[in-house]
Amino acid sequence: MVLQPENPFTWASGWKSPIYCDNRLILSYPKIREAVRNAFAQMSKELKFDRIAGVATGGIAHAAFVAEALNMPMCYVRSSKKGHGRQNQVEGVAEAGDKILVIEDLVSTGGSSLQAVDALREKGVDVVGLYSVFTYGFQQAADAFENANVYYKALTNYNDLLSVAIEQGYIKEDLLPELEAWRNAPHVWRQ
Repeated sequence: MVLQPENPFTWASGWKSPIYCDNRLILSYPKIREAVRNAFAQMSKELKFDRIAGVATGGIAHAAFVAEALNMPMCYVRSSKKGHGRQNQVEGVAEAGDKILVIEDLVSTGGSSLQAVDALREKGVDVVGLYSVFTYGFQQAADAFENANVYYKALTNYNDLLSVAIEQGYIKEDLLPELEAWRNAPHVWRQ
């Protein structure tokens, strides 16, 4: 993750952001990858499920690592149906009545995660929960998960990131009000 409020990033949505979170980098570091896998595996003990689904693309690798660690079957969910072949949105086996834990790399608004949940539910799957590596903690996401009746939990979040960044001297505490203002209203921050 890169935190640079003085030189904000622009997201695909057009929002300005003081943070760029690239969880795909986790795949390049075996010890960190293992720690994430183990944390998900430990956390998953709170739920009962038959298989794991990864959200394309960032959640696929994490789902695969956790499925391997738990010796469970896995599938993944595309953002939309393929335009050719079998035209699947859900790849792999996911059948009506299956209890599935969904794994995502990052949650901002929750939109893409809930699209994956909807695709699974259309197949008659019971989504027992959704986990992510990181969340910004936007109220919009919390409301979306609650409205969709999806249990959600993240390994870490924006508040944790800020605490560690201050503790390690990466940012100064006087930036906290501005960084909190971004999290509370990212769509208008520095627009």
